[in-house]
Amino acid sequence: METSLYAPVKRFLEGLGFEVKGEVCGCDIVAVDHGSPIALVICELKLSFTLELVLQAADRSTVCDEVWLAVRGSMRGRGRESDPRVKRLCRLLGFGLLCVSRSGRVDALVEPVAWRPRPNAKRRSKILEEHRRRKGDPTPGGAARQPIMTAYRQQALECAATLARAPARPRDLKPLAPDAPKILLRNVYGWFIKVERGVYALSEAGRAALVSWAADPPGQPANMRGEPEKISARM
Repeated sequence: METSLYAPVKRFLEGLGFEVKGEVCGCDIVAVDHGSPIALVICELKLSFTLELVLQAADRSTVCDEVWLAVRGSMRGRGRESDPRVKRLCRLLGFGLLCVSRSGRVDALVEPVAWRPRPNAKRRSKILEEHRRRKGDPTPGGAARQPIMTAYRQQALECAATLARAPARPRDLKPLAPDAPKILLRNVYGWFIKVERGVYALSEAGRAALVSWAADPPGQPANMRGEPEKISARM
């Protein structure tokens, strides 16, 4: 029960100098430091980290100086409280996160301090580049467990469509697919075969891919389907 977390968390907050009381106006724990000014801290208890816990904390954040979330630590330390994304979320929202072991030990995993995420310039650049290079809007947002029509896949299909007519050299395909040399060399989908030095043709897998994507041409916003592939669906 969540009440099993109360005593350890109460001792933890009292050790920080707070006067602690439970179930005050719907809050699991209210801790007050009667200094000047008065500091009001609210802590919500849950046996595991859940969305409901975050929503409760967001509601409490408008009436107090700090919000703490307290959860039961998992047996092997593999619970949500150990997930770096959970800690990052707590920092982003300014919430503290406490982990209570079955022995009653309380560890502060995240301090309730305002935090700004470190910009990831490399990932930002990758997103912007993919957005720029992708033709049209071929995949509805929220699509899952199906191949995604990325800019890479669009160019690979352009190459496949051209090679379906006759073998060709990578430089002959560059007007349609600027990355044709790299796509043919890597051949991550298994769509291409080298018939002689510097000349490529379409494999049976490539012909099958053209058929499976024929109803939804590259760059056309449509309901695209296809057989899942062993390679990454987002390449």
